[in-house]
Amino acid sequence: MRRFSLAVSAALILSACLTAVPAHAHDGPRALGIDDCTATACHFDVPPGTYDVRLLLGGDADSSTAVSGETRRSLLPETPVAAGERVARSFTVDVRTPEGEPTGPDGTPGLDLALGGSAPALADIRVTPAARHTRRILLIGDSTVCDQPADPYSGWGQQLPQFLRKGVSVANYADSGESTVTYLGNPRLWGTVRPLIRPGDLVLVQLAHNDKTTDEATYRTNLETLVAGVRDKGGRPVLVTPIVRRWFNADGTLNNDTALLVNGLGVDHPAVIRSVAAAEHVPLIDLTAKTKALVESLGVEGSKAIYLYNEKKDNTHTSVHGATVYAGLVRDELLARHLVPRGTVRVG
Repeated sequence: MRRFSLAVSAALILSACLTAVPAHAHDGPRALGIDDCTATACHFDVPPGTYDVRLLLGGDADSSTAVSGETRRSLLPETPVAAGERVARSFTVDVRTPEGEPTGPDGTPGLDLALGGSAPALADIRVTPAARHTRRILLIGDSTVCDQPADPYSGWGQQLPQFLRKGVSVANYADSGESTVTYLGNPRLWGTVRPLIRPGDLVLVQLAHNDKTTDEATYRTNLETLVAGVRDKGGRPVLVTPIVRRWFNADGTLNNDTALLVNGLGVDHPAVIRSVAAAEHVPLIDLTAKTKALVESLGVEGSKAIYLYNEKKDNTHTSVHGATVYAGLVRDELLARHLVPRGTVRVG
């Protein structure tokens, strides 16, 4: 395993209560250091849980480092550091099994981090179990939200962690192909997520793209069931209208059923979500309105990069770039509605 050229060490400090980490003969926790990292990746043998990660970035030359982890989650945006300097950055990460989509493969046990950017340089790293009061954002959604397993796809929930600092974790339980009907009915989805909700957790719900044959009464009832289930556990539900499809009219607008998520039965999903949010006094992130305005401002050509039109002729799923832009819109709405403290959010 290749070592860093920097003459500095990386260390993982673990609480003695983590039984997955074997102890030395003197009964202290085993320290994991430079042997657990290469120049581009680190692997830490920790059990599922929530962890704070503190990094010291920089090296002898100019550097620029980004960090992703687990199933392609963006955890730290690219951070430039001048030659000879060191910059500290921190984030909180959710480690779970399965590590990506709830109905997907288990993935690799432990915490895996990948060092990217144009010139990555890691001087030091420390990982500790997060405090019990750490804020959590749980995500319920479909393929436009989930941790997509492979390029060129990415969901906005996969990009959201990079906008958050230490003290807030994102647990993405969105799953490809799910509707309100299938999410509620699958024990690996709602049946798994609901028991995990703790008092104070934010639970963002964006389900609409696959409710193509769901009638309005059922769709409304399903949203109300999700809201009630979150509240019963002490969580704070937030309803999110779906991202638009990139489907232009001749006049350059998206004012059509396909783009604005009106299904074949005439159910206007964003309108129903807005109605339920108002009736149930639930915070609303109107991502349909936000993404519609953005896509129309970019136009037919400029909006292609947001979606996977160039790669797949896909006007529904987002590229990494597009998912990052849309995650930024969600970040802005979380701040505007005072759902997360400003100090826990990266705004620059």
